Amino acid sequence: MTFATTTATPGHVIRSQVWSSQLKEVFEDDLMALKYVDFLTGFPDGDQFNIASLGQMQTNDYAEGQAVKYSGFDTGQFTFTITEYKSIATQITKRMLQDSFLSQQIKGQFVPKMRRALDKTMETDILALGPEAQTTGNLNQINGADHRWIGSAANETMGIDDFARASYALRKAEVPMNNLVAIVDPSVAFALETATNLVNVSNNPRWEGIIRDGMTTGMQFRMNVYGWDVYISNNLKPIGAESIDGKTTATGVANLFFSADQAARPFVGAVRQAPTVESEYNKDYQREEYVMTTRYGLKLYRPENMVVVITDTDQV
Repeated sequence: MTFATTTATPGHVIRSQVWSSQLKEVFEDDLMALKYVDFLTGFPDGDQFNIASLGQMQTNDYAEGQAVKYSGFDTGQFTFTITEYKSIATQITKRMLQDSFLSQQIKGQFVPKMRRALDKTMETDILALGPEAQTTGNLNQINGADHRWIGSAANETMGIDDFARASYALRKAEVPMNNLVAIVDPSVAFALETATNLVNVSNNPRWEGIIRDGMTTGMQFRMNVYGWDVYISNNLKPIGAESIDGKTTATGVANLFFSADQAARPFVGAVRQAPTVESEYNKDYQREEYVMTTRYGLKLYRPENMVVVITDTDQV
């Protein structure tokens, strides 16, 4: 009698499940906001830092033979405080280390994933500083120019005019017009890509590649818009229903416009304790524990260098 070895025979030599040694990781968006923060140094102790500010000198009329008028600087004070104390913690049990062939790969991801979680939190915090520092439902005018409004296009979406209006606001505030940066929601890119006046390339040849190539490559717009380098982010601050100057958003997001010039960065920050990882073995729970902690503070430093355009995200 002969026997054939087939899959129909008892499956003692066939594994019912085969696991890959490769770990599948979720996609992660690029983070950019930290480079727009001017981090303070010389912060030896405590949790509060004061920065003196000077105004402009005053010009007076002078008449021959009369005493000149003396005037001092207008002075002010900017107060910065360490407000955030963050922790990220995870653990892996002794049994998991013994039984899982992936346990060492998982352990190797603890510190990078902790740092990524912290960076993501800081990104969200930074991008929320501008809209949170402004007065809601208000144009937040500086030198007669608006610094907060709702998108000018149909259905409270972003229009090309909003870029020009943001430039006007910064010029009126005497902000250096160098390295202009706009950070917008993906819904803004969609609204601009489908705008009739852009798709109709016969009247706008500068944009003729939109239909062929799209408006973006990675996180950045392919073309500069009225001098603005435009980036896309999923981490902008959501805005609920808000009314400004007769327009109302339902499900809005705060898009940011500012100058990233070295001398005019809009945000300031300080790190009291750099991200530190500590680990130990907990004999009571029979597990290895990993903890990352950090202390820092962030604040809008130059409100005159911040324009917020709120757009609806429900038009996609």
